[in-house]
Formats: sequence, C-alpha cells, structure tokens
Amino acid sequence: MSNSEKLNVVILAAGKGTRMYSRVPKVLHRLAGIPLLSHVINTARLLKPAGICVVYGHGGEAVPAAFSDGDLRFALQEPQNGTGHAVQMALPHLVEDGNTLILYGDVPLTGIATLEKLTQTEGMALLTAQMGNPHGYGRIVRDDDGSIVRIVEEKDATKEEREITEVNTGILVAPTKKLKSWLSGLKNDNAQKEYYLTDVIEMAASEGTRITSVHPQRSWEVMGVNNKAQLAELERIFQLETARELMMQGVGLADPARLDVRGELSCGMDVFIDANCVFEGVVRLGDNVRIGANSVLKNVEIREGTEIAPFTHIEGAGIGRNCKIGPYARIRPGTTLADDAHIGNFVEIKNSRIGAGSKANHLSYVGDASVGNNVNIGAGTITCNYDGANKHRTVIEDDAFIGSDTQLIAPVTVGKGATIGAGSTITRNAPEGGLTLSRSRQVHIESWKRPKKG
Repeated sequence: MSNSEKLNVVILAAGKGTRMYSRVPKVLHRLAGIPLLSHVINTARLLKPAGICVVYGHGGEAVPAAFSDGDLRFALQEPQNGTGHAVQMALPHLVEDGNTLILYGDVPLTGIATLEKLTQTEGMALLTAQMGNPHGYGRIVRDDDGSIVRIVEEKDATKEEREITEVNTGILVAPTKKLKSWLSGLKNDNAQKEYYLTDVIEMAASEGTRITSVHPQRSWEVMGVNNKAQLAELERIFQLETARELMMQGVGLADPARLDVRGELSCGMDVFIDANCVFEGVVRLGDNVRIGANSVLKNVEIREGTEIAPFTHIEGAGIGRNCKIGPYARIRPGTTLADDAHIGNFVEIKNSRIGAGSKANHLSYVGDASVGNNVNIGAGTITCNYDGANKHRTVIEDDAFIGSDTQLIAPVTVGKGATIGAGSTITRNAPEGGLTLSRSRQVHIESWKRPKKG
C-alpha cells in the first residue's frame, strides 16, 4: 500500500464564522468563484488520500448539501467543543494504518508542494510559520535543544511565551493510531473550556514521538479567513498569483491587479487581456485573441484571431476564428458564431447559430435563430421568438439582407439571397432572391398639432 493510500485527510469546517456577519457558513463563502472549502478539498485530492472527511457543524446540513462528491465523508460536530473534539468526530471514518493530515476549511490557499513536504515526514509534523506580529496565534514552544515540546494558545500563554514569533498554523500530520490515543486523553482545563487539538503535541513529546516542523513556501499559504476584509485580501492574493502564472505562460495583461479568474482559464499564444475582465467557469482563448476592458466571459471557447471589444458579456457560447464582437454586446448561452462573424454594439444573441461572415452590427436581438453565411442584419432587427407560451425559431439563409428596424415573427424563414425592406414586419416566409417588405402607406396630416406640456 502506498503512502497516499494510507493517508487520511480531515478538514475542520464546523466554525460559526461570527465575524463574517452572515447566515452563510464561513467555509461556503466564495473565493475566486468557489467556496473556501472547495479550495481545500481540491488541494487535498491532489494528495490522492485514502479518504477525505469534512467535519461540519454551524449551518447544519448546508455544508454537506453543497458537495455531492462521492469521495467525501462528513462528520457532524455538535456542539462545537474545540478542534480536538472536532477531530474526534472524524475518527470513525479514518483508516488506522497510516497517517492523518489535519486541514482547515477556512485556510484555502495552502499549496500542494507544501502539503507534500509535510506528509512525507516521519512521526508527527507541524506546519509552522514565523510572523512579525503573531497576535492571535498559538505559539510553538521548543526546549533548549530546539525540539518542539508543546503549543500554547495565546489566551493561555505567559508574557514570555507571547513574545515567541514562531506560530502554529493548525495544519499537522500524525500517525493515525497514536492520534486516536492522544485524542482520547484530551482535557478542557483551559481558558476556553475546549478540547484543543494542539494539546496532542505535548502528549507526543512526552512519549518521545519525533516532532518536526515544515514551513510553507509562501507566507500567505497559511492565512485564514475570519472576516470579509481577510476574504478580500486572499481574493487579491489568489488573483495576483493567477495573473503571474498567466504572464509566465506568455499572456499579456494590461494590469495584473485588475484580473479576476473564477474558474479555469487557458490561453494560446499572444493573447492580450485588458483591465477589469472577469472569467468564470471554463474559458479557453485561442492564439491572438484580444479581450477588451470590462468584459465578462463564462464557459466560453474563443478561437484564434477573434477580438472582443470592451464591455462585452459572453456566456455558454462558442466563438469562431477572426470574429469581432462588441463593444457592449451580449452573447447568451447556446450561441455559436462561425468564422469572421461580426456582432456589434448593443446586439444580443441567444441560442442561435451565426454563420461565417455574417454581421449584426447595431442594436439588434437575434434569439432562437439559424443564420446562414454572409448575412447582413440591419440595425434594430428583432427575431420575435416568443408567443407568450412557446419559443419559435427563425431561419435566415445564406446571403440574405435584413433591412433596419425589421421584426421577424417566428416561426419564419427568409430564403437564400432574399432582401427584407427596412421597417418591415415579416409574418410569412420570404422567398429567396427577391425583395420582401411590409409597410403601411405613408400619409401626411397637414392640420396635426404636436401636444404641448401644460
């Protein structure tokens, strides 16, 4: 059996999060678009452990209800009597032959390299950090030989112990059988009247168990979230790290401090992203794609050479090569644009296919439509797809020309090469090749007076 197959991961996620001032459990607050707890779970999975157990409490079933993953086990801590008590709740879910890694659902950015280093040590290993201002953290107490002998919580520390700058992050790994034995001996004779997980350190030291410490590769890996300000701080750390990785891969960013990736963003060569862009879900950008400022892309694939002008929103769409979209365009789910399509300012496309070389450059709505190649859709065109109960489809065949301010009342087909005169309301199929229009006869009323304000 490999080391990973013997590794248990316990994630403590039962805290109330009082300082978040929210009805939402703290670990379900979002960082980079997903819950804090998801970040911890995703990193833990990279270790390929025998099992992952999440200990929940505050918020009731909201935490397990947010995760339907079959590889997770959940243990309820009720009431919440400290971190040691929380780990006790997970014991029935642990494989005894191996080690147990303790993580925290509100410490989302601990890196896989740091955890691999921690879990590859023998005996007990603690993740500790040096902090210039250790206020609020438990202190690492060492003997004259430098060996770790115990952890003292700040509320229980002496004046001298509070001057220690090496702090406990709470993250540790220990032999499972010994951990179970130590947990059974915990007492709550402390200022908080809780069962501290940190007390097992002194038990381990008294038994002669080897205790080592590992430091995180980056200081922010051990930062936790207790309030909205800390959540925002970690959000910016995450996004700056994401921006750095993208730039190292060759992506051009107008301002790395004004990028938000809330999912998975992959980019080809010579991609440029302007300021204040948001990427959600899975977004793939091909070579030479340019994304204008203040654009939002969600679950989108954009092929090479396409330019997205500022303030464009695209969701659930596939965009072909060398397209031009925006500014102020909205591409909604179910839309595909073939190569060289143009979608201009204040144009909305929904659940439609726009063919190669086709254009809708101004102030139009195209919904539930199949648009052929080299079609021109004039300003103010609307496909009237909804009759109040059902959606209907509009078909515009190749080389058609739709005049400005046209309403196409679906279901309707505009034939190949047809022209629709401006200002028409089309309720029947328009034959291919000819001109179709529907306008009322123009009249002039000589004596008509414009209403005036009273």
